This record gives sequence, C-alpha cells and structure tokens, in this order.
Amino acid sequence: MTEQQVKNYIGGTLVPAHSGLWLDNYNPSNGQVYSYIPDSNAEDVQQAVEAAEKAFPPWSGCGAQERYRIMNSIADLIAERREELAQAESMDSGKAIGTSRSVDIPRAEANIRFFATAILHFGSESHHMEGVAVNYTLRQPIGVVGCISPWNLPLYLFTWKIAPALAAGNCVVAKPSELTPMTAFLLSKICLEAGLPPGVLNIVHGLGSKAGQAIVEHPKIKALSFTGGTATGRILAATAAPMFKKLSLELGGKNPNLVFADCDFEKAVSTTVRSSFANNGQICLCGSRIYIERPIYEKFRDELVRRTKALKVGDPFDDKTDQGALVSKQHREKVMGYLALAKKEGGTILCGGEPIDPGGALSGGYYLSPAVAEGLPNTCRTNQEEIFGPVVTLQPFDTEEEALALANGVVYGLSSTIWTSDIGRASRIAGRIQAGIVWINCWLLRDLRTPFGGVKNSGVGREGGTEALRFFTEAKNVCVRY
Repeated sequence: MTEQQVKNYIGGTLVPAHSGLWLDNYNPSNGQVYSYIPDSNAEDVQQAVEAAEKAFPPWSGCGAQERYRIMNSIADLIAERREELAQAESMDSGKAIGTSRSVDIPRAEANIRFFATAILHFGSESHHMEGVAVNYTLRQPIGVVGCISPWNLPLYLFTWKIAPALAAGNCVVAKPSELTPMTAFLLSKICLEAGLPPGVLNIVHGLGSKAGQAIVEHPKIKALSFTGGTATGRILAATAAPMFKKLSLELGGKNPNLVFADCDFEKAVSTTVRSSFANNGQICLCGSRIYIERPIYEKFRDELVRRTKALKVGDPFDDKTDQGALVSKQHREKVMGYLALAKKEGGTILCGGEPIDPGGALSGGYYLSPAVAEGLPNTCRTNQEEIFGPVVTLQPFDTEEEALALANGVVYGLSSTIWTSDIGRASRIAGRIQAGIVWINCWLLRDLRTPFGGVKNSGVGREGGTEALRFFTEAKNVCVRY
C-alpha cells in the first residue's frame, strides 16, 4: 500500500494526514481502487497555514525575478515529465489520453510560464495632481491565500490558480479535488526538485467538507480562489464573505451555441461536436444548449447526430479513443438521471445516453455514450440545470431576437458561441448576450492575457492575465506632496 499512497505537501515535506486515515481513489476506466489519499482535516490545514506564514516574508521579499526563475524551473520539469503526468491524469480522471497529452499537461506548463513572466511586466499606476502631489499605487501580495480546484481539468486548473498567487508573492494552501489528486501529488515532487522554498506552496488532500471547509474557514487565509459547482460556491461564499475574505468564484455553466444559417457549415458542425463532448462534456465551457436557425436545423441536426454516433468510447489509454470514462460512478448516475428526466419532460433522445461496457479489465468502468436530445422547451430542467456530462439539447429558432432570448433564458452566464458569417450580427449578439466569454466562429480559443469568468450564477470575479494578479494583490495608494 505504501507505494500507492498520495501524500500532503506541507512545509516542503510529503506527509500523511494528521488523522492517519486514508480515502480510496478510484480508476474510472475500470472502477477499481488504485491509490489512497490523505483524509485531511482542520489540523492539516492549520499546519499548512503555519508553514505558509513562515515562508511568506522571504518569498514575498525575494523579488519577481527570483520567483520567475523558480517557477520556470517547475514548468521545465512539467515539460520533461509530460508523458508521466498525462498518464496519471487519464488514470485519475478517465479522460482520453490524447486529451491529457494535448490539452491538460501542456496548459499546466503554459499557466506557470505565463504568470512567471507576467509578474515581470505587472505595472502600477500613478496620478499627478498638478503642482500639488503625485500618487502612485503599490500592488502588494496579500499573504496566505487558499486555492480550491475541481476534478475535470485537474492539473490545468490547479496551476491556473496557484501560478498567479505564487508569482505575485503570496504563499498558498491549496486543495485539489479528492477525485483526481494524482497530478497535484506529482507536482509536489516537482516543486521539491525545482527548489521551491518550503511552505511557499502547501497541498492538502481530502474531502471538501473537511479539508476544503477548513481552508475556507481559516481566519489567516485572506483570499480564496475556487472553481466548482454553483451550489458549493454559494456555501463557500456564505462562510467567507462575513470574514471579509477576497473571493474569486468560477462556477457552473449552461452555455449556448447559436448557429445561424449563413455559418460555415463544416466548421460549425465539426467544432460543435468538439465543444459538446470534449472531455466527455465535463468542461465548464462546453456548449450544452445548441440553438440552430430553422432553415438549416434538420441538416445540422442530422450531421451532428451522425458524427456523435461515430465518436469512439472506450479505453482512455487507446490513442484512437475519443471519449474515455466519466469521472465517477456517482457522476455517471447523475448524467443518466438527467437523460431519464429529458424523456419525462417530452424530449427525444436522438442518440446515445447508454452505459457502455468495453469488456475485459474495463468492464467496471464508468462509460457512457454521448447523447443528443431535441424537442425540449427552454424552461425545462434539462435545459436549465448544469448536467456537466456528454449531453446536449437542440432547438430551432427563427429570428435573432429569439436566439438571444433562448441563450439568455437561464441563470448561468459563463460562455457562449456564435456561428455566422455576418460580422455585424455577431457583434450585436456579442454585446447583448449574457456571458463572460463570447466565441465567434470558434470555441476554446484562449489567450491567457484575457479576463476569464462568468456573470449571473456562473461566478464572481475574473481570472487570467492582470485580472488574476490584481486579485492576488492588494492596492495601496501612496500620496507624496511636493
């Protein structure tokens, strides 16, 4: 069992939970326990906070150039171990190995390099009061901050949070999802090898209700960055807001794709398949509501269904696999529950939605064929609630105004996609659609300098670029009289 134990990373040391207890970690591809993670609690978080407090003065004072050097060393080691990390990511999450290789691990490396460099160019403002004084703004690190990341893009989103926090000079207490802890554990080892000073980054594994809640409640953790479900975000905010912590919450999505008749049909349909089912639809940016202008509705629907049926579901470690396993048995049951609900609400399942048994050693895995449904009203639960799985709904529209009303008719507002060759229409809709991100004739084309986040129930605050560096710093105005 010892070789299969994930450890906490606290004060520069790999240690078990203070309780001595362990949690099972399942391989979604076969449903078997393959490792164990620390069942951490408030005592482990306290130890991590103490280590972070001790590390903060030298880390915040060492200078941006030194932080840049160490963070790039971490990124170099991620690059060197890309295949090992990709294999671990697919083992832990069930996602296709091609996705781990081409998306998750390269992006984790890019996150660290980007913010390591960005801090060197992070400027401050000055304001001249003519003949009287000059004001300048200092952007100073907050101190000890908390980062809680989800299971769908484990190392990708873990580094997306910790990188700007570290670059800005903070020390971090972080918790990855208990469903996908392995690459965060491997990152602990990389940080040790790269020479990250003890206590600068502390990784506490365990359940959200114990380890995560202890991070949220700790009075010396002054800011929290969280990505996860809206319901969990609401609980977190209720705890943290009365303590006057800074909060960045990237929450759920129920994202619309608007497909107009004048679109580039091939690009629209091929990208829509990807934006619907990438990572089994387990990406907060996936388009799960597809609205199609009526003149091309049947043509688009039929081609989308044909291509969806052609997706290969099975062994995550087969290079030809398009869709691996869902992250857990419970999550697959949740997704299948929504498909049953769609039928009750009057919808027709055009394809998919069935459990798949690849046989052999993979017979216990959590596989599900990607599903396309139509015939559902926009107000039904299937169209209103986040499913976070390989399920999309189709609906026709006749006018631009109707398309906007459908797109905006949910409580979420994370991302959206518009397919049209009319740049005037695209610009009009982009200005009126209720979403933090609008893609026009593309999807998941990301520039790390741009602000990332949603409106309505999709979150509070923005990540990415200078927005992240501003979140992880406090502004101080200094006024000098002439």
